[in-house]
Amino acid sequence: MTVPGRELPSHRSAARAAAAMPKQDDGKKLPSETAPDQRWKLQVFYLCFYGFMTQIRPGESFITPYLLGPNKNFTQEEVTNVITPVLSYSYMAVLVPIFLLTDYLRYKPVLVLQSLSHISIWLLLVLGTSVLAMQLMEFFYGVTMAARIAYSSYIFSLVAPSRYQRMASYSRSAVLLGVFTSSVLGQLCVTLGGVPFLTLNYVSLGFVTFGLLLTLFLERPKRSLFFNRPEAACDGAAPTELDKMAGGDAGGAAGGWREMVLCRMLREVCALAKQSQLQLWSCWWVFNSAGYYLVLYYVQILWNEIYPARDNRRVYNGGVDAASTLLGAIASFVAGHIKIRWALWSALVIGLVTAVQAGLLMLMNTTSNIWLCYAAYVLFRGSYQFLVPIAIFQIATSLSKELCALVFGVNTFFGTVLKTIITIIVADKRGLGLSVHPQFYVYFGYFTLLAAAYLIVAIGVGVRHSRRAQPPEPVPATAPVQEKSPEADATEA
Repeated sequence: MTVPGRELPSHRSAARAAAAMPKQDDGKKLPSETAPDQRWKLQVFYLCFYGFMTQIRPGESFITPYLLGPNKNFTQEEVTNVITPVLSYSYMAVLVPIFLLTDYLRYKPVLVLQSLSHISIWLLLVLGTSVLAMQLMEFFYGVTMAARIAYSSYIFSLVAPSRYQRMASYSRSAVLLGVFTSSVLGQLCVTLGGVPFLTLNYVSLGFVTFGLLLTLFLERPKRSLFFNRPEAACDGAAPTELDKMAGGDAGGAAGGWREMVLCRMLREVCALAKQSQLQLWSCWWVFNSAGYYLVLYYVQILWNEIYPARDNRRVYNGGVDAASTLLGAIASFVAGHIKIRWALWSALVIGLVTAVQAGLLMLMNTTSNIWLCYAAYVLFRGSYQFLVPIAIFQIATSLSKELCALVFGVNTFFGTVLKTIITIIVADKRGLGLSVHPQFYVYFGYFTLLAAAYLIVAIGVGVRHSRRAQPPEPVPATAPVQEKSPEADATEA
């Protein structure tokens, strides 16, 4: 049972991606950005250090074997059908409130909430003994997942728009490096040091407590993306999308422009949804991310089913998480340097990658070789991470910073709703309550249907492109034949 809070370790450590934003006119730099001491550089460095340290949770990769082992002794049915589904429910329940509170409270309070939730998770793992306690643990994991938006967007309050893309890559790299280090550290402790899973959880509790201390020293920004914007006249910055939209609402109620602006932005997003590339990549974000995270949530249970190791030193979850994180980072880097006509080839690329993922899921579910299952999982995660930066760029390229954030928020919400619906039907004991192998057959079928749909779209795109590319038929250079009138026909008759 792994979760995006424990996300990259299987699912808990998976893909904490920071959205790249489109380029914008810098205008004049804020005073804080032109100060001689360039204080923002220290703030960015500290934020990246914070992002790295908060990922050091070496026990994350081994949570499922810990719950199924003698320490907790839960049954596989309890972990699969009773405990793990709570993660999807809690994430959906808190996603929108935390998304809004992150901006309204200016990031830091939500980061503190995330750190407190991490501490609650590890306290429950160490001290909890009941199914209810583990369900509460999964609830806090949902909170930590939703609160990741605070870290990924915090960076944009520190630097000028011209530095957004590069600084976002720094903060994301710090997170990936932290997850990789955490996974390697956990695997070394288990395999070489023979450290018990319980001790590893105490170590993780110490690291997340240290993360809370680091959070307290983060500076709370004075501005945020939506609710706490600086006066353009004061900082000399060029007006942004929100400033322009808010300009026409001066006659309204004092606080009413915020609601009006967000409503206008939602309407504009609906209008922009007619763009074919935005539709395609948003659908990918919604449908594929839902299936991806469901696989991450249950893959450790599948591993335990295939290879129920009696010796903890033969559990290699941490090494697999480290390898998949490294491959995901490499795939993301490579994807950023691919130059093709994405308007023509996007659907084909998505369809082929999704088809490969479906094949990997079938391999993971049918093999009895744990190493083959590990390898298929690493490739599955790497293929998803390959498409993430492409999706970010294709969605963000034609949007303002504010609209981009809103689109990603809407896509994430719909993906979470879909994931929750599938969980209720497939995994929850109140639904079908399937065990892990039948679940993976369902996920295989899900990705197969998605691949077929994308490939059909790709065929349609290719047909339309070939028709447009065909040169017009040449007009014969002969004298035009004058058409006879009905009256002339009658005369000749």
